[in-house]
Parts: sequence; C-alpha cells; structure tokens
Amino acid sequence: MAAIIALRDGISTVNGLNSCLYSPAKEKASTRGVFSSRSPLLLRRIRQLLGVGKVKLLFALGVFFAILFIGSKIGSLMGWNPHYPSSVSSPSRGGYTVLINTWKRNSLLKQAVGHYASCSGADAIRVVWSESDPPSESLKAYLKHIVQSKSQTAHKPNFKFDLNEEDNLNNRFKPIEDLRTDAIFSVDDDVIVPCTTLDFAFTVWQSAPSTMVGFVPRMHWLDVEDGVAYYKYGGWWSVWWMGTYSMVLSKAAFFHRKYLDFYTYTMPSSIHDYVTRERNCEDIAMSLLVANATGAPPIWVKGKIYEIGSSGISSLNGHTSRRNKCLNDFISLYGTMPLVSTNLKAVDARHEWFW
Repeated sequence: MAAIIALRDGISTVNGLNSCLYSPAKEKASTRGVFSSRSPLLLRRIRQLLGVGKVKLLFALGVFFAILFIGSKIGSLMGWNPHYPSSVSSPSRGGYTVLINTWKRNSLLKQAVGHYASCSGADAIRVVWSESDPPSESLKAYLKHIVQSKSQTAHKPNFKFDLNEEDNLNNRFKPIEDLRTDAIFSVDDDVIVPCTTLDFAFTVWQSAPSTMVGFVPRMHWLDVEDGVAYYKYGGWWSVWWMGTYSMVLSKAAFFHRKYLDFYTYTMPSSIHDYVTRERNCEDIAMSLLVANATGAPPIWVKGKIYEIGSSGISSLNGHTSRRNKCLNDFISLYGTMPLVSTNLKAVDARHEWFW
C-alpha cells in the first residue's frame, strides 16, 4: 500500500506525522502536555464562574428581602394594616368592658357610647350614673339603639346603666354584677380613644393583666421644703420633662375587674371617706391600690386620645396643690409609698417610622 507523503515546512511527514521524530510515547506525552498546560487556566475560569455565581446569588437574596421590606412599608402607608390578634374580639377571651363615668353631660355620653359601641373588642358598655334622678326613658332608648346601630360585629355589646343616687367618685369603682370580661376599660364621658388604639392597648394589657395600662401618665417625686420631705404630684409636662411616670389615670385605662372588689372592700375605708369628702383623687387612690398589690409600675401606651369636654375637675384653680395633698395624705394612710416609677412605654411599631 502506497504511503501518503507530503512536505510541510521542509519536513517530510508520513500519514500526517513527522516520519523521523514520530514515536507513540512522544505523541502521548505531547498530547498530555497540551492539556496539562491548559488545566490551570481552565480551573481558574471555573473558580471565577463560581465566584460570580455566589455574588449573583447573594445579590438576588438581598433584592428579595429588600422587596419584602419595602412592600410591607408601602402596604401600611397605603392604609393596609394587618389584623390585630383574634384574641382582641374573640368571645373566648371575653374582650373588654367599657366603664364610662358620667355626670350631667348627656350629649357627651351619647358621643362616647356611640363611639365605643363601634369598637370590635367591646363586649359590654356600662355607664356609671351618679345623679339623684335616674336616666330618662328616652335617653336609655336612644343609647340602646345607638349601641345596636354602631356595632360593627355580629356580637352586639351588652349595654346597661349602673345607677347610684349619691354623687360620689367612689361609685366609678364599685363592683359590677354579671360582668363577662376580666378587662375593664375605665374612661370619662369626655374622652374618646380611637378603636385601633384601644384594641392595641388591650393587647398590651393582656400581656400584663395585673397592672394598669393607660393613656394618661402622671408621676411623683420626693421633695424637701424647710427640712421636711414630702411627695409632689406631677402632671403631663412633668412627665414630658423628666421622662418618667409612676401612674396612669383611670380616665382612660385598663385594669382587671378584681380591683373593683379590692377598691370597695379591701382598701382602707379612710381613703373612701377622703375621696367622698374632697370630691377628688379617686384615680390616685386606684393607682396606689394597684401598685400596692403588684409591686410593679403601670404601663403607658402611646396613642392619641381626644378630650371632647370643655371643663372638668382638673380645670379648677388649685388643682395641683389639691393633688399634692391627696398624694401625701394617701401615703400616710397606707403607711408606705407603693408607687413604682418607670420610663418605658408601649408603642405600636406599625405606626412608627423609626424603631
């Protein structure tokens, strides 16, 4: 068989191989050398591709979580809010009873009852009536109708007056028969708390049901004058300036129903007599009672509330000095200072720009 002979660059080849230098061993070695010389480049390329892949994966994960975060913020800004825990309005947990203290302000009472009837967590609305004349039939009929019409749930709040012939501030803390809830929301007839804010405060109270949870913080501190130590009562501006509080007023606060019994049957009768005589400071007495029972501070819930009345006890001249006297007299009757100061407050983070 004839061999194919060709000339390439002056070197003869046989069947495409160098005839004089050809060796199977050399051919194998040379082939292996080609691949071995390329392998470092190939491995480096593979490592580069893997590195880029990791970077892309991390970047994609970052974008994904950023979208989730921005989406949740946009949702709340657009007016969508996640539902509050079902325990707020679940009959199994009882919701809360709104206990409204009123006195000769029927127009404000109508507004208050209509508003709180629309709150989904309200299981019942009780009105503490302390006038010599009972509420008129027309007023009772109007309020019962407005409770039925304003309620947003199938379970309509139970509405009832708790009648007292004597005008006495102790009446607002009398035990109530046929209560279905442990939670009491004590509120004045001229205070309106938005339902979402109220329901949030209820969830806070559920986390600490033995303490008071409210919207109106007050404070106390020890002062010395002419070598005599005494306690001073501080209003809102004192709380704002000092950054601390030790009371939340019962004009807008949650507490456990057991404190109605404690206030009426366990608290010293001398304090009842004091409140009756001075027509003031029943809220300070309740704060002292709860603090004495728990050894813990109350919880202030940050939230906007609206006072729709034009006047009240706090607007009278000498109100602060009377509160100072109440505080010191009550402490003397207790024989100790039970109030505990704190600087914590509960905030609904969904409505805050910054944590």
